[in-house]
Amino acid sequence: MTRQAMARQAWVNGVYVAADEARISPFDRGFLFADGVYEVTAVYGGRLIDMGRHLDRLERSLRELKFGTMPDRHELEEVHRTLVAHNGIDEGYVYLQVTRGAYGARDFVAPETPRLTIFMFAEPRALIDTPSARNGTRIVSVPDIRWARRDIKSVGLLAQALAKTEAKVRGADDAWLVAPDGFVTEGASSNAWIVTKDGEIITRAISNMILAGVTRHALFDALGQRGGKITERSFTLEEAKAAVEAFSTAATGLVTPVVEIDGVVLGSGRPGAVTRGVQKIYYTAIGADVAKAAPWVET
Repeated sequence: MTRQAMARQAWVNGVYVAADEARISPFDRGFLFADGVYEVTAVYGGRLIDMGRHLDRLERSLRELKFGTMPDRHELEEVHRTLVAHNGIDEGYVYLQVTRGAYGARDFVAPETPRLTIFMFAEPRALIDTPSARNGTRIVSVPDIRWARRDIKSVGLLAQALAKTEAKVRGADDAWLVAPDGFVTEGASSNAWIVTKDGEIITRAISNMILAGVTRHALFDALGQRGGKITERSFTLEEAKAAVEAFSTAATGLVTPVVEIDGVVLGSGRPGAVTRGVQKIYYTAIGADVAKAAPWVET
């Protein structure tokens, strides 16, 4: 999965450093107030997947938070590529975080001109041939207690971390978040999809209630090119439990089948034909040789 690298390397405010030597001030607003945003870009075959869309979303998040100052996009693109090369990443991801910076004091009021803190690192990780992609995941539902601007990819991830921790305690693999009205918003770190008995693929429409997933966007494109149809609408937790298939999408999870929700087994209890088809389409779109990388998709 990786090439041998001399040493794990990160990048902080324009400087490449050994990852275990990376340092950020404890007065940084990202640390004190979660005043920052992040992106995670997948790497497959040594290539960055949808990096342009990730940087577009990063810039949107920064604008929505009124940062006023944008990082140099061309520099970020080059650092992504350099970290992939220097860390020998064939399959994995690059993490990018931008905060409003450090000012030597704790003040709720944001500065008029931020001094951005920008931090990046790369990690090897299997994306396609994983137990979750092969066999599916078991999901539990958790109340969605996040703030009202979920469309901003904020570093304030406590609610999501608690949801995933609760899922593990309950013996599940992951969590889907449910609003007070009973409708599923999204996964703790993914977009949620269901497939009805009629083969209809459904996912929630984009709004402030969910994050506009880059993998979600790419899957719309890939399916559209093949004449596939996706219905964008809200669905309840009960509708999800009655679905014959379900799956989630995320930058590092790609397309992950869901085979059980709150102990309710979906369909046969194994990833279904529609989900396998979606996996195949997406894996092909990112340049994978499905027969070699995911032969189980064809079974």
